[in-house]
Amino acid sequence: MADEKIAVGGQAVIEGVMMRSPERVSVAVRRPDGKIALKNEPYTSFSKRNKMWGLPIIRGGIALIESMVLGIRALTFSGDIAVQTEIKHEQDDSAEWKKKLWLGMTVAFSLIVGMGIFFYLPLILTEWLGAESGLWFNIVDGIIRLTIFLLYLSLILLMKDIRRVFQYHGAEHKSIFAFEDKKPLDIEHARAYRPYHPRCGTSFLLMVMIVSILVFMFLGKPDTIGERLLRLAFVPVIGGISYELIKLSDKKQNNLLVRMFIAPGLWLQRITAWEPDESMLEVAIVALKGSLGEDYSNDPRVVIES
Repeated sequence: MADEKIAVGGQAVIEGVMMRSPERVSVAVRRPDGKIALKNEPYTSFSKRNKMWGLPIIRGGIALIESMVLGIRALTFSGDIAVQTEIKHEQDDSAEWKKKLWLGMTVAFSLIVGMGIFFYLPLILTEWLGAESGLWFNIVDGIIRLTIFLLYLSLILLMKDIRRVFQYHGAEHKSIFAFEDKKPLDIEHARAYRPYHPRCGTSFLLMVMIVSILVFMFLGKPDTIGERLLRLAFVPVIGGISYELIKLSDKKQNNLLVRMFIAPGLWLQRITAWEPDESMLEVAIVALKGSLGEDYSNDPRVVIES
């Protein structure tokens, strides 16, 4: 997430942080015994593997899908570490297969429920409210979707584990800010920054909801099942447009209009990115340095995971 030279982004996970650079993905998780488990793998984005996938708008849709896949993998790894579950090598063939099957079923179920709550339910409620014109239908539909999203964030705040994830989210942002400003990557320098970043996933989700209202206006009011399903086909396009807007706003942060444009996303991060403690900053910095290629094999604080 730095500049055009080295772009690094991240995601908070259970008791840890995932960081991604142009060449590596690194996940650092605080183990119950206090040490840091680190999983570090080489990775090249699909948008870098094919020129067509790197085109504007298309690269945003690719980035959205990649972020989901890598995020789910990182969350699975962090969950295993958090509960101290280990699969022995002699059990790999059966236990790993069952684990992947269960993960696939969980992801599929979550996507179906998510689509139902954040996509289909707003359509039903908008019809129930009697919005007829395409313009008003999509404005009301978007407002309801945004309201459901804010209610969801407010409800999950009641969970202690989620509040800790939000603290790690703040640690991720602080360490990236230090990296962007070319400061030494240590707790002392990272601690000085705010926990709100303009290219945060929370800001991206808010942008997706706003862009979806504008895009869906061109589709009018969906009266049939086919027209409703057609909207799903536009989700990658919406993600691509939102990605380009977030990317552009990050480059023009000194512009007054741009600062006003990104302000709602930064406000929303007051819900999702909290002030971390020093142990959380330590984990985020290990993940960040790992994604940049630092070798932790001789560091007594860190346990390298395969």
